[in-house]
Amino acid sequence: MKTTTEKAVEYAMFAAWAIAVTATMGSLYFSEIRMFIPCELCWVQRIFMYPLAVTLAIATVKKDARQAVYTLPISVIGALFSLYHYLIQKVPALSEASDVCGIIPCNHQYINYAGFITIPFLAFTAFSMISILMIYVIMKTKE
Repeated sequence: MKTTTEKAVEYAMFAAWAIAVTATMGSLYFSEIRMFIPCELCWVQRIFMYPLAVTLAIATVKKDARQAVYTLPISVIGALFSLYHYLIQKVPALSEASDVCGIIPCNHQYINYAGFITIPFLAFTAFSMISILMIYVIMKTKE
């Protein structure tokens, strides 16, 4: 019989995996269906998100909460890149320098819902939620 803590950890691992898969599918939707060309920083964020979908899937299936220790740094670094990318889009002083980012400037906003929801904002939200869940898993497994 599983304890309440073990069930909570399993649910947190599953939730983190679901977020990573949703973010991965969302990025593929934007690039492959909507035909949005990713900028340089979008590629970096993908480099950090896509492995999370795989490693969290394995950790969830194997019920291996120890993976949170390895997943947390990846999600935090991804969140930092996403935050930087978002600031480039929204802070005028930073956005001027990003025109030389590549084929697609990093300050280009394919979507801008409600004046603040852009693709980097969505990525930052996903990375942050995964990070919070991994911190929760780490704290609960140390009890």
